[in-house]
Amino acid sequence: MSPVVEVLYDMWYLAIPGRRLHQGQTVGVKLLGRPILVGRAADGSVFALSDLCPHRGIPLSFGRFDGREVECCYHGWRFDCGGVCTHIPSLLPTQTFELGRIRVTSFPCREVQGNVWVYVPADDASPAAVLPEIPRAPEVDECHLRLVERCVYPCSADQAVVSLMDPAHGPFVHASWWWRSRGSMHEKAKAFAPSHLGFTMVRHRPSANSRAYRLLGSEVSTEIRFELPGTRIEHIRFGRHHLCGVTTVTPRTATEVEVHQLFYWTVPGLVLLRPLLRRFVRTFLRQDRDVLDKQRQGLNDDPQLMLINDADRPARWYYQLKKELHASRAEGRPFRNPVPHVTLGWRT
Repeated sequence: MSPVVEVLYDMWYLAIPGRRLHQGQTVGVKLLGRPILVGRAADGSVFALSDLCPHRGIPLSFGRFDGREVECCYHGWRFDCGGVCTHIPSLLPTQTFELGRIRVTSFPCREVQGNVWVYVPADDASPAAVLPEIPRAPEVDECHLRLVERCVYPCSADQAVVSLMDPAHGPFVHASWWWRSRGSMHEKAKAFAPSHLGFTMVRHRPSANSRAYRLLGSEVSTEIRFELPGTRIEHIRFGRHHLCGVTTVTPRTATEVEVHQLFYWTVPGLVLLRPLLRRFVRTFLRQDRDVLDKQRQGLNDDPQLMLINDADRPARWYYQLKKELHASRAEGRPFRNPVPHVTLGWRT
């Protein structure tokens, strides 16, 4: 099965963790090949503009921001947080010019559960009248965000997402004494169901060979949900508390993605384990990055790929979900989720 590399527009993408964006600060990011300036105004609100001055094309991220207006470093043109030009220093008082005619493209921008998301439409077109919902971790809020890690992968969004949902690579890519090994592989069966723009591995007890879950006690259950364009949310219940791991894939370009791993939990005492968890997460991200870099070298020869068994079904669903989303938009009809209610089995 050949990979699909077309990215999805008219979707929300995680641009930057909120804690990296202070009041009166802007940061230049790359989303789906587009340079975008993300900022936090003096009142704490967030905004996103094209990171290109319409005058001479220099990135606005090289300029200044006073919490209200962005100033281009080249000629001092200024723009408000909505992208409207407010000042051109070179104009004489006698030279009349309607500044409002000059605009920098703005993008819908929201801060949800401690993270800044940007909605990227196709071809800088006007966004839809009703925007889709931003993925949310259940039973937690911004105050429960305890750990944020990121890593840049040298691959396409498709390759990163397929790796994200792959249940069979763990004993090989992530083999370790503190997680699992090839010797611990055994048969597993998991129930799946369709969910919003994706699918859910329905709630179950963690596998016996997943050692990290044992730190949370004996009354542990987990549910894993995937949602287009590239968000994986694992919701773990242990007793009356919650731990949510959120992984997002944000395409920078056609061959580079940024992966954010976020952890929320409701037990303050677990903060003592944060150094251990941080090391664990960084190792996982690095291992996935390294194996995807190796895969990239093979994909340069354009091989024919095979998705053959139950462990590969989530990857097949991902491509089917993308195809159906494109078709539903082109035909102007509701999205019809192609994922069935089914139990899959594999060894891992």
